[in-house]
Parts: sequence; C-alpha cells; structure tokens
Amino acid sequence: MDKLHFLTAGQPLSTDGAGYERAFQILEELKLDGMELEFVHGVRISEKSKKQVLNASKNFVLTAHAPFYINLNAKEPEKIESSIKYITDTAEITNELGGYSITYHAAYYMGKDKDTVYEAVKSATQKITESLEKTGNKIWVRPETTGKGTQWGDLDEVIKLSRDFEQVLPCIDFSHLHARSIGLFNTYDEFCMIFERIGKEIGDYALENFHAHAAGIEYGDKGERKHLIFEESDMNYKDLLKAFKAFNIKGVLVCESPNIEGDAQLLKEYYESL
Repeated sequence: MDKLHFLTAGQPLSTDGAGYERAFQILEELKLDGMELEFVHGVRISEKSKKQVLNASKNFVLTAHAPFYINLNAKEPEKIESSIKYITDTAEITNELGGYSITYHAAYYMGKDKDTVYEAVKSATQKITESLEKTGNKIWVRPETTGKGTQWGDLDEVIKLSRDFEQVLPCIDFSHLHARSIGLFNTYDEFCMIFERIGKEIGDYALENFHAHAAGIEYGDKGERKHLIFEESDMNYKDLLKAFKAFNIKGVLVCESPNIEGDAQLLKEYYESL
C-alpha cells in the first residue's frame, strides 16, 4: 500500500440499487478510494457484477467482509467446517476480483475460557491458510476486533493470531474496541498505543498493510449496540485520524457509519487537512 485509502462498507447509499457500475461512479465523484464488498449473507455475486467489480479494481481498492454466520468455535464440527468454507470462499472470490484483504468475525466464546477458544480459532485458521496456500492465494486474512465481550476478538487475541500465521493480520475495528471496553480506546494516546503494539509485536509491515473499520457507535454495559454517524456519537474520530497520520499508516480505513459515503468523505477530508 502506498498510502491510507478511504473505503465505504458496501455500495454507497446513493447507489440506490443501481448496481456496482453506478456505485463505483459515485465513489469516483466523491473522490473516495474504494469499497469493502459485503458478503454478509453469503458469498454470492453475479457474473455481471463480477465483471463490473473486476474492471473497477484497476482504479479502486477492494476488500471484503465474510458472512456473519462464522463461528470457528462452534460446538458442531460441521458448523466449524462451514465457517472455514465461508472464509476461504470469500478469500478466493476477493482475490479473483483483485482485492487487497478480507475480514470476518471469527468466533464466540460459547462459555469456554479464552485459551481454549484461542486454540480452536488457531486450529481453524491453520486449515484456512493451508487451503489458500494450495491455490496460491496470498490475500491478507484478517480476524476483526469485535464489539461484545461474548465474541472472540479482543486486541490481544487478533495480535497473537497474526503472530502465529504469516498470511494473517488484524482488522482493527476502532469502534468495536471502544464499545467492547465500554468507553476506552478513544483518545489519541490510546490509538497510538494500538499502533505501537502492532508495530512492535507483529512488525512494521502490519502498519504498512493496515485494514481498519470506523464508525460512530452506541454501546452499553455489554458492549456494542449499533453503529451511528460520527457526529451523533462520542467516537473521537479526529484524534484517531491524527494517530493514523502520526504513524504514517498505509492501507485501508473502511467507514461503517449508517451514512457510509458522507462519513467516509468526512474522514478523508479531515485526514487530508492534517
């Protein structure tokens, strides 16, 4: 990555069902840098859409979010295998479309202790990376930091998994970290600490190939409730962007606000003003 790119989570709202060709036209008009493909309900895309996305990938940065049904710590072995397939299918199609990386919510604790769940996620990740290696697919595979304490994916866990696998790096969802901690991870120093840890514990290449999510967020005593637009939340996006700038982070920042293109523009314009 040559710089920090600003992406929308899915097609801009103003696309209004017109399809990918129009979606990328809107991104160009808004001077945004790309899109995270949302395979949240299944890894499906028509041949027509595939051609439009592949053509656009020459001028835009693409990432993808795998389906929400993933749980690499499920009680049933068949659910773990289907979760692995959701991730590998997302990686294969995103790589085919010229994408940069994929992300997913990896698992739930299901009442088990953290160490046990980590080993389950690690075992499944081994199968994922081995499957991709067989096809020569080198796309970045990224477990996301999650917004509730019932979900696997705190900062320590995604960093540790990234150290265990060469093809794995974190997707840092700053809003999820803020909600999960019930109000922490929201100051310039805390944002800098995240970047410092990733650079020190994984390596500088992780800061040069970054994948992050941001949005306003509503949370309660159990963590994340729902995404909000930035100006209606306490998410300190300005200090977050100052930290991105201070560490010269390169990669993608995906806006998951309910007003995805408006807030993606807000992020990009503020970042470029620094």
